Amino acid sequence: MKASNESVLTQPLQLPCGVVLKNRIAKSAMSDSLGNGRGAPTDAQIRLYERWAEGGVALSIIGEVQGTPHYAEKPGNLVLNAHSEPEVFKALARAGSINNTQLWLQLGHAGALADAPFSNPKGPSALDLPGLKCGALSVSEIQALPEEFARTAVLAKQFGFGGVEIHAAHGFLLSQFLSPLFNKRTDAYGGRLENRMRLMLEIIDNVRHAVGPDFPVGIKLNATDQLEGGLRQDEALAVVDALDSTGIDLIDISGGTYFPGAPSSSDRSGSGPYFLDFAERARAKTDKPLMVTGGFKTLQQVKAAIKEGKADLVGLARALVVDPGLPKKWKMGGTPEPQFPRFDNPPEGGVTAWYTMQITQFANGETALSSSDLSDAIIAYEERDQQRRGIWRKHFGG
Repeated sequence: MKASNESVLTQPLQLPCGVVLKNRIAKSAMSDSLGNGRGAPTDAQIRLYERWAEGGVALSIIGEVQGTPHYAEKPGNLVLNAHSEPEVFKALARAGSINNTQLWLQLGHAGALADAPFSNPKGPSALDLPGLKCGALSVSEIQALPEEFARTAVLAKQFGFGGVEIHAAHGFLLSQFLSPLFNKRTDAYGGRLENRMRLMLEIIDNVRHAVGPDFPVGIKLNATDQLEGGLRQDEALAVVDALDSTGIDLIDISGGTYFPGAPSSSDRSGSGPYFLDFAERARAKTDKPLMVTGGFKTLQQVKAAIKEGKADLVGLARALVVDPGLPKKWKMGGTPEPQFPRFDNPPEGGVTAWYTMQITQFANGETALSSSDLSDAIIAYEERDQQRRGIWRKHFGG
C-alpha cells in the first residue's frame, strides 16, 4: 500500500486489529541490556523509553523479553511472568507510552543462543560447533512454548503495554526452528518447511487467542539467515504467505543471525537499507502491514521506502541511539541526518558493545561516547554482563 506524497512520514497507519500508529517510524527492538540482572526494568531503562517516546516514534519495541529465566540471551534481558513485580513493569509501560507512542514487548526465547554461563542452551536440534554447543528440546518442552508465550503476552496487556512482537528472527529460537541448517528434527517440528514453521504458527494462534482481537501482535522475521544452508528467501516468502492467514498485525522484516562468526547485518558496510527488495517481493504474498528494519541511515531512504510502498513502517535502531529525537526533527521539516561513528577493524561484537553502552549513556543523561571509546566500551559491556550473570544465578538459581 503506497503512502501519499504529502506528509509521507506523518501519515497514520491502522493495523488490522484497529490500533492506529501515529506515523511511519518505529524504534525497532534492540537488546538495550538495561535490566537489573533479576529480570526487572531499571530506572535507566524507564528513562530510555520515555526519551524515545518524546523523540516522536510511533512505535517502540523492547527487545528480548523472556517468559522464563532459563533461555535468556543476555543477563540484561527482562523476564515477565507470574513472579515479576507488576509496578515496575507498569512504570515502564507508562513512561514509554507518552506522546501517543505504542510501546510493545518483543517476546523472546534465545534457544541455542541462550547465554551459556547462566543457562542450559537448547534448540530444535543438538549442536556442537565452534563457539556454540546446545542440547535439543524435547517434544513436551516444545509443546509447552505456545502457552508460555501466551502467558507473557497477557501480562504485557495487563501491565499496560500497547502490544507484543513475537521474535522469529536473528537466529533465536523460532528462527532456529525455521532454519534447515539448525533444525534437523525428523518429527512434526522438522523436515519440510510446513513442519519447521509449525511452532511459530502455534505460538501466534495461542497468543492471539489469549490477548483477544483488539491487542496488537506483530512478528519479526528473517528475510534470510545470511548463512549457507540456512533459511532462504524463497522459504521466507512462503512463511510470509502463511502469516497472511493468521492474526498477526505487523510483519517486521529483518535478517542475519547472531551465531558465533556469522556476518551481522547491522555491522556490514553499505549505504542503503538491507531488506527492501525482499519486502517488495513479500508485498505480493500478504496484505499485512510490513515493517522493514535494517540499514536505514537517511531521511530520503525512509521516505522512499514508504512512498514506493515497499514498507508501511520503517524500523530504526542505531539511528535512534545516536539521535533519539530524530523523528521529531524530521517532522519539523529539518533534514538532519544521524551521525554514525566510524570504527577501524572493530573486533567481533565490538560495535554492538559500543552501541549498547551508548544507550546506557543517554539513558542516564550522560555525555555521548565517541568512536575512540570503543575499547573502553567493550570492557565496560563485558564487565557489566559478568556482574549481572552472578546476580542472575543468585536470584533465579542455576
